[in-house]
Amino acid sequence: MSELLALGVSHKTAPVALRERLAFSEAQAIEFAASALATTEVREAVVISTCNRTEVYLVVGDSVRAEGDVLGLLAQRADIRPTELAEAIYCPRNCDAARHLYRVTAGLESMIVGEAEIQGQVRRAHEAALGAGLTGPLSNRLFSAALMTGKRVRSETAIGTGRASVPSVAVDLALSVLGGTLADRHVVILGAGETSELTARALSEQGAGTMFVANRHADRALSLAERFGGSVVGLHDLPEQLERADIVLSSTSSPHPIVGRDELAEVMRARADRNAHPSGTAPLLLIDIAVPRDIDPRCAELAGVSLYDIDDLQAVVARNLDSRASEVPRAQEIVDEEILRFARWLGQLDVLPTIGALREHGAALVDQVLAENDGRWESASPRDLARVEAIARAVASRLLHEPTIRLRSHGERGHATIELVRELFGLGDEEAAADAAAASAQGEVPDNVRPLSRRSRAGGAGAS
Repeated sequence: MSELLALGVSHKTAPVALRERLAFSEAQAIEFAASALATTEVREAVVISTCNRTEVYLVVGDSVRAEGDVLGLLAQRADIRPTELAEAIYCPRNCDAARHLYRVTAGLESMIVGEAEIQGQVRRAHEAALGAGLTGPLSNRLFSAALMTGKRVRSETAIGTGRASVPSVAVDLALSVLGGTLADRHVVILGAGETSELTARALSEQGAGTMFVANRHADRALSLAERFGGSVVGLHDLPEQLERADIVLSSTSSPHPIVGRDELAEVMRARADRNAHPSGTAPLLLIDIAVPRDIDPRCAELAGVSLYDIDDLQAVVARNLDSRASEVPRAQEIVDEEILRFARWLGQLDVLPTIGALREHGAALVDQVLAENDGRWESASPRDLARVEAIARAVASRLLHEPTIRLRSHGERGHATIELVRELFGLGDEEAAADAAAASAQGEVPDNVRPLSRRSRAGGAGAS
């Protein structure tokens, strides 16, 4: 039997210091998913990794064993004890796991409720796993349904009004800290990816003056700078830019800090020599929205430096997104509607093999009885024997007709009904597995999908 299992950490359960130790690049996410598939019980795997969450979605056999194995892999990745990591991990199963993914994709679990970027991040994570051959029928159906749910939420509610995003909130934070406008500010953006593009757009909308984009890949940085009226500098020229900067917004995908404490200390000494400021050093605002972090947290110890990371943005978010709160109930209704649709699909994965096994059981009994009485019909003609067999099969079919109807229309107690039928008729796991394969070949059940238990353990991830 297969189950859905999710393991994850997010800004709701773990600080950035832990999240950055579990952050994956796309290549690392594929490598980790492949490692999960190499364990005994994992059959399909997709990894989502963003600045605010790392989540692993799995199709597994024994969910308890799979959870322990994958938790161990995550703990090894983070270089901490599994028991320590378990305090921050949530691990919903089956429909609870699906509901959590739906909420994530709809932006209901985001730091900025309704943010649009998560939809694309979920899609890319699934496409990468699909391309690497790490998914299967159940995970593909799950992610397709989750993306459709996210699309419904954004098209049928106003939860995404205002185009708020982590970068835009970071720019709002810069405005609130510095006061006034950004027109006369010297701004440096570290990175040239999607988040940096959103940052540059938000800065441009706020009238930012001199803007420089620093990145290892000059072509990407140049394209971004040209679109928003900035200039490009290489990372080797970064210290000189930091000497002149008022604001630094960083969002690279570097696995290691780009701005270290000792290097920034030298920059701040140079700033003190070049600027006649009452404090002795012109203030420098650093906003690091990367996970893993681009800026050494110890930089905050330096005089004249104000450093904010992704977790520091949450207070700004709470003040600025009250207008979206009224849309959450309707968004949740859509999630619940789509979860019912998914649950019905899962129910079919449970019931079809059982129905097939039940009918196979009936046919086998008819064959057995006919075989036991073979040779006892001395005066019966071949036509008579055919009629006896037809009557026996008709009786078995009619006897099983009502149970079949009840199984197909099972409701909330469907799993219990299925288990009862299997117990009453002695339908063992071997017969169910064989019938699942037969049903799959006939197109009734997706390839490689076994009956899915509806039992789940609340992991806390789906709570509003």
